[in-house]
Amino acid sequence: EVQLVESGGGVAQAGGSLTLSCVASGFTFSTSDMIWARQAPGKGLEWVSGITSFGDTYYGTSMLGRCTISRDNAKNMLYLQMNNLKPEDTAIYYCARAMDQERGPGTQVTVSS
Repeated sequence: EVQLVESGGGVAQAGGSLTLSCVASGFTFSTSDMIWARQAPGKGLEWVSGITSFGDTYYGTSMLGRCTISRDNAKNMLYLQMNNLKPEDTAIYYCARAMDQERGPGTQVTVSS
């Protein structure tokens, strides 16, 4: 059974930073492309960033230049470091397996102005 559990969310001030983590189990993490997505209140799911099993990284326009995705295959961990946070970054953030969009319960990020 695929399990993804995000953590690291919280309340941050505008301009601040947060690092999200996601622990994966139930599948071969090291050979899986992974993504971070987010859903703001009243809006649809938005892709934020992706990383291939080889470590190639991709970023959406919403957080381009303000976030860094990384992974630790030895620990089955996915990370998203977010900097210069803005109130519009307020959302539930999900990590997901790219191949089927299987995702965790999410972690809430709230950015105050």
